[in-house]
Amino acid sequence: MALTVQNFIKLANLYNQMTMVSSAICVQKGGIAIENYVGRFYLADVLEYVYEYGRRLLENKSVSVPDDVKNVIRRFGEQYERVKNLTTPTQKPIYEMTLEEFERIMNI
Repeated sequence: MALTVQNFIKLANLYNQMTMVSSAICVQKGGIAIENYVGRFYLADVLEYVYEYGRRLLENKSVSVPDDVKNVIRRFGEQYERVKNLTTPTQKPIYEMTLEEFERIMNI
């Protein structure tokens, strides 16, 4: 996936939609707290990926990143710092894996 602002916006929208769905699931299951929802680990993994994509986007000097997107990346970084202990531990971060490595780890 080429590093582009448009791709980051799509990933950010995906993450935001997932958090809304997770909240709805918690309500549907009787109002459980999001801290007790088992899907919070997956959300943390997705947030890690989205934030890392944004961080690398900022480091790429050939891409012009608008200020509003920079603010979103910063906010995702703050959110990630709060939940990084929930991410799946691996020898290699998910955003550095090849597709084959990811499939092997996920038993696909």
